[in-house]
Amino acid sequence: MKKEIEKKRLKKELKSLFRSMDYISDNYLNKEGIDDKELEIFANIYQQLGMAWEFLGLQCRHWDGYRKNRDRKEVCKICGKVRDVDETHILLPVKGRKKIGRKKSPDSKKTFRTKKEARILYDSIDFHGASLKIDVHNSYKSKLFKKELDVNIAAERIVQLKESGVECSIDQHTINIRIGPRKEKGSKPDYGNFAFELRKKDLKHFPVLFKFDDNFKFSGLTILR
Repeated sequence: MKKEIEKKRLKKELKSLFRSMDYISDNYLNKEGIDDKELEIFANIYQQLGMAWEFLGLQCRHWDGYRKNRDRKEVCKICGKVRDVDETHILLPVKGRKKIGRKKSPDSKKTFRTKKEARILYDSIDFHGASLKIDVHNSYKSKLFKKELDVNIAAERIVQLKESGVECSIDQHTINIRIGPRKEKGSKPDYGNFAFELRKKDLKHFPVLFKFDDNFKFSGLTILR
């Protein structure tokens, strides 16, 4: 019901806007003998109406699908925007759930020459003090050890969240949590072990609670700060 009300409202506002744009275009911009100064004024009005179109178009969810225009391009039946064209702005509600984009994953088995060619998405947002970054790419060629060794970097979808000195990174195979600042380049790297590999007296330095079910299947963990 709410969707239908929103759709009806948007259709009404767009219809009124398009009438205004057509009126300016037919009676002033395409009119012969109009004064240059007056033409400039109405050209600016038309540009401002175009900005209103951009704003209303961001609210459209293209509920009625698409149709082909005279240039054989698919455009929305409601707002008239061309399908799959990148938006220059994002419209978000002040209250409620915010949604930006759709989930993307690696989509090719090809190994690309560079990371730039392999990149599908690289985006970030600072949201109420927390930092979120998403990196999605296909496989690509790279070099290690001062460009002495050629390697293929695997295709990945990596989601990274930073909050209050804690960094959580999630990819297709691992979940990594880092507490505190990253070490400077050239410093000694951190060690890594499974819990059963550590001595019992050393485990007291790790404030970690492991979560599991009746069959001891791992279901999560809690780290005390």
